[in-house]
Amino acid sequence: MPLIFLNGSAMRGGPLNHLLGGAPFAGAAETAPRYRFYSVGDRFPGLAPTPDGGAAISGELFDVPLEVLRERLLPAEPPELELGVIALDDGRSVLSMVLRRPPTSYPQLIDITAIGSWQKYREGTV
Repeated sequence: MPLIFLNGSAMRGGPLNHLLGGAPFAGAAETAPRYRFYSVGDRFPGLAPTPDGGAAISGELFDVPLEVLRERLLPAEPPELELGVIALDDGRSVLSMVLRRPPTSYPQLIDITAIGSWQKYREGTV
């Protein structure tokens, strides 16, 4: 099963974690420092690869069965996101949800790259 990097509401303790169907937690992780990180309409986070000016973004890895990914997690994702492959700071490649390219009709994007964590951003804004 491929690992998936999660950085929003499906992380441990989040309101969408149940969508993982009990998939094993595989550890905390950070992306390679080549991503911008956004709050999309203050509803969910979005990663965007960038050739320069990126940062390491915090998240969690889960060992999610492909059936769970297909049947539960992906159907619950907003249309602004798509499944992609990202680089972690240790050089591994893993699945993750990223901002759709080209963009669909995005609500306001707030750059939260400097914060580097959806949880830290939400703690400071809610």
